[in-house]
Amino acid sequence: MTPLVEVRGVTKVYHRDSEELTVLDGLDVTIEQGEFLALMGPSGSGKSTLLNLLAGLDTATSGSIRVAGEEITHMKPKQLAAWRSRHVGFIFQLYNLIPVLTALQNVELPLLLTPLRKKERREHAETALRIVGLGERMHHFPRQLSGGQEQRVGIARAIVTDPTLILADEPTGDLDAKAAAEILELLSRLNTEYGKTIVMVTHDPAAAERAGRTLHLEKGQLREQVGDGRAAALAQAVAGVSAEATAAGSGRSRLAAEIARDRLEG
Repeated sequence: MTPLVEVRGVTKVYHRDSEELTVLDGLDVTIEQGEFLALMGPSGSGKSTLLNLLAGLDTATSGSIRVAGEEITHMKPKQLAAWRSRHVGFIFQLYNLIPVLTALQNVELPLLLTPLRKKERREHAETALRIVGLGERMHHFPRQLSGGQEQRVGIARAIVTDPTLILADEPTGDLDAKAAAEILELLSRLNTEYGKTIVMVTHDPAAAERAGRTLHLEKGQLREQVGDGRAAALAQAVAGVSAEATAAGSGRSRLAAEIARDRLEG
């Protein structure tokens, strides 16, 4: 099976006046469909830069990045924006919710870029909020929610388009231990039950333990890969579940099928 993400020889160089700062240096990374991958390393090691490259939020200086069979390194900004809206769900450390919008309205925002009608957008957003356990708080504003609940809204917003790839940048970094554990459990559930591929940047070893594999970056290079031997088997199992769901749902993932079922039941 072809990997979902292939990063080959990727270098990222920033220029500050006459100085060159190499953040990633000839990086090679492969991510399988259905994998839950953690990225660790000291500040400045290139973790967030790699995440931004995978999201199409930044472009590599050299090298190749293929996601779901598409080469994204040479896409123009408009092409990247369209590709990102179809394939990427991003989870931020500080939630990035719009304070004057309700949870439901925040989750609905990415769907404004799709051809869905208003009623369909609302149904998709409601289902995403129910999946993250906020079905009873969808009309609350961010100020009326706890930090953990705000992050759940952020996760619902990330999954509402049923993306190919979920990218999480320190998703528990601003939470207390209890809320962090709940968010990590939710991410694990999205991976194992819904077959979502997740790449998570974290400084927390306890968070990284939830992933099937951990990559350690240092000075823009891959220094260590840590896995407990279950990562490949889990990815294969999740991919199998995804394949069965696709066959049963005419090309839809389990998440998309659940959204469609909720619409019919509603």
